[in-house]
Amino acid sequence: MNLKDNNIYLKIIKIIFGSILYAIAINIFISPNRLLSGGIAGISLILQYILDIPSGYWVFIINLPVFIIGYKFLKDREFIFLSIIGMVSMSVALVITDKLLKGFVVNDVVIATFFGAILSGIGMGIIFRQGASQGGTDIIAIIIRRNRGIKISSLYFALNGIIVALGIFITNIELTLYTMMLMYVKSKVIDKIINAFNQKKILIIVTEKENEVSNAIMDSLGRGTTFFYGEGAYTGVKRKIIYSVVSEKELNNAQKLIESIDKRALVSVSDAMEVQGKGFLKSAI
Repeated sequence: MNLKDNNIYLKIIKIIFGSILYAIAINIFISPNRLLSGGIAGISLILQYILDIPSGYWVFIINLPVFIIGYKFLKDREFIFLSIIGMVSMSVALVITDKLLKGFVVNDVVIATFFGAILSGIGMGIIFRQGASQGGTDIIAIIIRRNRGIKISSLYFALNGIIVALGIFITNIELTLYTMMLMYVKSKVIDKIINAFNQKKILIIVTEKENEVSNAIMDSLGRGTTFFYGEGAYTGVKRKIIYSVVSEKELNNAQKLIESIDKRALVSVSDAMEVQGKGFLKSAI
């Protein structure tokens, strides 16, 4: 990690911004309706509801041992440093916005559920895109992701099931169900933000003009292609099958390009969960 790198400072600014958005979501939508959030923030809200001590303080206290564990298992200095920034900025933002936004709370639980999920999901997604976290179960989720390759949104939703279960005893079944909706929507928003501008599509192309199509994709789109060798089950004709990965914004151009060369070409398009390599952004976490 190089603190002289301007990119680090830009990441810190984005992390602080994401933390502020998250804190606003908590104090305007989630906390006033006694809903819960995920991870340490959810535990902190439970403690706030019981002891009437702002969740921002609990976030800081509970996270200290979690960061020690995270440092031991991850050994990633930049991630730990940026996550500490995320945790501290979230704690401070929760305390400050709790006092500043008292007059702006939304008491409609349906509106609070969806807008709380969207705003907090955007905030968390921004933080995750910087290669950081807010501590707590985020760190646990990232340890599992880096070892098992599971999507962070799926891990986030699964790891926080226990928080939802505790919510039944702290609030009631109706609010717990709203919390489940909130966490589900938030996990989807997080996934969208993390993968923004980096959606990938797999193209499998069967054409009689494989060399022309392959060269056009490489020359016009700058994407690599690979030939698989296949055989028609009915015709017995052997030919090259083209495999390529393009970004979502390039997909339309790729389809038009293929059609302009061979209108009869068979093109199969599927989502790529994650792609690393030349021309594609490295996964944030």
